[in-house]
Amino acid sequence: MVTDLAATAAPPEIKAEIKALSFFYGEHQALKNIDLALPVNAVTALIGPSGCGKTTLLRCFNRMHDLYPGNRYVGEIVLRPGNLNIVSPRVDPMEMRLRVGMVFQKPNPFPKSIYENVAFGLRLKAIRDRQLIAERVETALRSAALWDEVKDRMEQSAYTLSGGQQQRLCIARALAPEPEMLLFDEPTSALDPAATAHIEDLIYQLKDRLTIVIVTHNMQQAARVSDETVFLYHGEVIEADKTSTMFENPSKELTSEYLTGRFG
Repeated sequence: MVTDLAATAAPPEIKAEIKALSFFYGEHQALKNIDLALPVNAVTALIGPSGCGKTTLLRCFNRMHDLYPGNRYVGEIVLRPGNLNIVSPRVDPMEMRLRVGMVFQKPNPFPKSIYENVAFGLRLKAIRDRQLIAERVETALRSAALWDEVKDRMEQSAYTLSGGQQQRLCIARALAPEPEMLLFDEPTSALDPAATAHIEDLIYQLKDRLTIVIVTHNMQQAARVSDETVFLYHGEVIEADKTSTMFENPSKELTSEYLTGRFG
């Protein structure tokens, strides 16, 4: 008897489940009733035209919207294990920013030394053991493929690094507190092709340890680095599927039009 492996394969383990999530900037509704599951140890790409809600959705995961008055969440983002609702008002936003790291569009090192940039999150977690901090800083820099380039200049300003190195430093800074998820908001848009390739290689390597969500306008990048792709339009999820399936055979005409460059 031949077993249909596709039919019997266990469903992927879920790291975060979005349930009926809407988001409002004041009276403006930017996300509309989103339901979505993000698998563990996978890269999920959020794609769609400018203003479709990609970055808005990304920033819900670490409560960045709480930094501005008048913003409002409706629904849930459930983090597993533990079934913690990330957007609950009872959850400390600072805790979520340590558990869900974020790397922004442009490198944003702090005006501190290379060492203190990476140690920043550890100090927020009230870690005082100097040896432990030093070990975690080195581990994070190695994970960001930056250690060999900076190990002899740790007390220098982070601003002495190149743009690509600064972005890898920001990745190391996000990794040092040992987050469960890592968010990337167009992390290579300000970088040259060589630095872009370096960051993409890092993303591929990091998914063995983390669940990753990346916003990108670059369809080739989404195809290269992601396992799952979500297409958003006007604050709604139009289609979500395995990246290979969506790019080769999208189920919605609107998705096909976007992927082939007919709009957006």
